[in-house]
This record gives sequence, C-alpha cells and structure tokens, in this order.
Amino acid sequence: MSSTPEPAAAAATSLSPLALKPREERRLQAGHLWIFSNEVDVEATPLTAFTPGDIVQVRSSGDRFLGYAYVNPRSLISARVLGRDPDYPPGKSLLVHRLKVALALRKRFHVEPFYRLAFGEGDLLPGLVVDRYGDVLVAQAATAGMDAMKGDIEDALVKVVAPKGLLWKNDSPMRELEGLERGVATAFGTVPDYVDVPEGGVNFHVPLAAGQKTGWYFDQSANRALVARHAAGARVLDVFSYAGAFGLQAKRAGAAAVTCVDSSKGALEAASATADANGLEVELLEGDAFETLEALAAERRRFDLVVVDPPAFIKRKKDHPKGLAAYRRINQLAMQLIDRDGLLMSCSCSYHLAPGELVDAVQRAARHQGRFVQLVSVGGQAPDHPVHPAIDETRYLRAFLFRVSGG
Repeated sequence: MSSTPEPAAAAATSLSPLALKPREERRLQAGHLWIFSNEVDVEATPLTAFTPGDIVQVRSSGDRFLGYAYVNPRSLISARVLGRDPDYPPGKSLLVHRLKVALALRKRFHVEPFYRLAFGEGDLLPGLVVDRYGDVLVAQAATAGMDAMKGDIEDALVKVVAPKGLLWKNDSPMRELEGLERGVATAFGTVPDYVDVPEGGVNFHVPLAAGQKTGWYFDQSANRALVARHAAGARVLDVFSYAGAFGLQAKRAGAAAVTCVDSSKGALEAASATADANGLEVELLEGDAFETLEALAAERRRFDLVVVDPPAFIKRKKDHPKGLAAYRRINQLAMQLIDRDGLLMSCSCSYHLAPGELVDAVQRAARHQGRFVQLVSVGGQAPDHPVHPAIDETRYLRAFLFRVSGG
C-alpha cells in the first residue's frame, strides 16, 4: 500500500488526525463506526492531546483518509465515525442530511408523526437519540461528541421537522462514563409535562420530563401489536408495564381483564389516566415485579397471556451471570401464573443476553414446572430503530412469544 496521502478537502486537512495502528482499519472499512482506544496509534497521535468532543480526521497507518469522527480520550470507545466523505466534514449540513434520510425511513412506516426519529448508530448519528411526539421532540446526547454538537443538532432539527419545542433528556448514566453531567432541560419552545401518543387504538398519556428514558418505548410497538392480536377474551398480565402499553392495547383489542404491574407510582398513574380517558378498565398493582408475581401465585391467580418486559438486567458484560439468573427467575414466576394453555411474551433489552439464552431460560423454567413451551413468534425492535448491519449492538431487543401448555 502506498504511503502517499489521498487527496482530501481543505476541511479535512484543517482537522487534527487520529492515526490508527497497522491493520486496525479493517473493521471501519467493513462499516463499523467505533474506534477503540487500543486501536489508536498513541505515539503518532496521543489521545491525551484531544479534548472530549473534538472532531478529527481518522487516518490509517498508511496515512489514508478513513473518515471524520469525534473523540473522547476518557472512553473505551475513543472515537465514533460521523462521515466518510472528505468533502463533507461534520457540521449542521451533515446533520440536516442525516436527519432527512432518517425522516424518510420513518415516513415509510408511520402515518402519524410519533416515532423514534434518530436512533444513534442505526442512523449514522452515533450517540444521538431523538423521539418525535407530533410537534414536540425529546432528544438525548449520550456522548461527548454529540453533546458538543448540541447547537448544530437543534438547528438541524428545526430545519428538518420544525418542532414547537425540544427537550434535552440527558439523564442517562452513560453520560457519566463520557465525563458529562446529567440533567433535563428545555432547549427551546414549550414542552408539556405529558403528551398523548396514539398507538393500537389507544391514546396514551405519556410523561416526558418525568418519564422513563425519552418518554415512550417506541421500539416495542410491533410486539405490542402482536400481543393485541391474541388478546381477545384473554386474562392478560402486563409485568414491568410502565404506562400500560401492552396491557391497555390488549384491553382495547378485547381482553377480558388486564392487570398491570410496575414499581413506579408515576408510571401507573399515567396508565390510570390513559385507561380513564379511553374508557378502559384495568387493574393496577404497584410493587416489585418478583414479589408481586409471587403474591399473585399465592393467591392462585391465573392468566391466559402474560407479558414480561423488564428493564435491562445485564447492562455490562460482567453483569451477565446475575442478570441471566434474573431472566430465568422472572420467566419462571410468570409461567406459573399461566393457565393450562396460554401465551407468554418474554422480552429482553439486554444486548449482552444472546437471543438463544432467553429462549433457553424460558425452556428451563418450563421444564422446572413440568410444562411444555413452543416458540410461535419471534419479534424485535420496530423499524424506527433500524439495525446497522455492521454493529450488532444496535440489534438489542429480543421478544419471543411462547405457547405454554400442560402443568
């Protein structure tokens, strides 16, 4: 390979280089966006010379231009690629382009403007999440690079979707790993405390600033529709229900009875408000999911369809053994509440839990109780959470629908 630098735009040569070690460019050339600290040639370009959020030009060991990225020397993922065309360095124009492409995808699948507008690496916007609630946006910058670009992001969002208000929901623990402060603040306009989100024939009363994550779990929309199709006449138990998304759609679809379980009083209050506004009757149980399911079993309660949608039990790789045990336990508790022939929707948003491990956890729970399970449908995240084929971490949501018989 020639060591002569490739031609690049003047903008590229004005930015500091980030040099990679020999042969460390192969993953980037396959489409990945991350550069790990041990892949950087720190003798040629010391990471300590950069400030978190700096924009750099990434260059191979042969001085070939590989792309533009932002840097954070404090993070294991020391840089994330934003673009590969030397004529288009990161800035507002590139953000506008990325957001327009993302918007076009959402319009293919959504009639109404309620969806995840930007899904980080899946939309070539690593570290940025934007949810759209009509004319209000809720955004989250999880990395130092995106945090440094907040002003350009706001301008780009105004140009692409012209929102009336934007809320920065920057309270993720991941920000601390990036050396960033956590907080929630309105960037501009008016952002209400609650918005109504239409889904599955129900208008959900959703908290924004006080809600979980960015307010609503759009990623589960397809799985909620699947559950609703099997809900007619069923006694439904929605565990880790948050604002009752699975349960209330099941009730609208004709469920005989719905019970929602969550540890958050605020989440259940939102579910109650939604139920009242939509004329739906639902039982709300506040408490720890494991303890509540044990209490329901002691009362000999039985259900025809149980949904288990817990938070990530495995946030880091080292949490895997403990987290896997938790998935096994919660599915076992759920299964003992299912009548002789019923359905179990088991979900996981833990990337570090392989799909086969969740299926195995359910199978082990069934064998422990002398029951038989059949996997009848496999789900995942909705199309507004597109998977980057080269970044398996963007494929994080697992959803399996089982038939549970015997016992």
